[in-house]
Amino acid sequence: MNPQLNPLTITPDEARTRLPDLTVIDVRTPGEYAAGHLPEALNLPLDRLDAALPALRRLPGELLVVCASGARSENACRVLAGHGIRALTLTGGTQGWAGRGHELRRPASGTRATWAMERQVRFTAGTVVLAGLALGLLHPAWQLLSAGVAGGLVFSAVTDTCGMAALLSKLPYNRPRPADLEATLAALAQRGRPAVT
Repeated sequence: MNPQLNPLTITPDEARTRLPDLTVIDVRTPGEYAAGHLPEALNLPLDRLDAALPALRRLPGELLVVCASGARSENACRVLAGHGIRALTLTGGTQGWAGRGHELRRPASGTRATWAMERQVRFTAGTVVLAGLALGLLHPAWQLLSAGVAGGLVFSAVTDTCGMAALLSKLPYNRPRPADLEATLAALAQRGRPAVT
């Protein structure tokens, strides 16, 4: 079976036991990361993954990729597999981790946490649907707004992508600080073995 199609998974309980031997990469936005992440997890947003490929190749041991629910981390694992980097994904993501009662860490004070992306999508979709229905009382054409959101949610489920999440991730409150890519790369370099020349 092609590993690019089915990333290797690990349960939260297995991950907790093996955590000291894993390098954990959190591919969520900086705002989501600030809301709570696995101990020792490094924030490397999915859209910055390519910049870290050389450092990730040199890591000894296993790499664990996490996100909120597991969808983005599975995507990241497929990208990494395409570059010859083997990685595990956490079943259920940080939600599954927290659901099992395991500790989530938060950055030092001064970093503002935001709602999880899935919660933001549900809130935004619900608000737009309700607005479309309410405005539809004034003019029936506004109901197309609700229909458009419903169609987008169906498309999102079928393709396992989310255009609304991609748009919401660009908003300022989802980027309370830019991902500190340099700090993440430095931490990966410390964990990695020297490059073979």
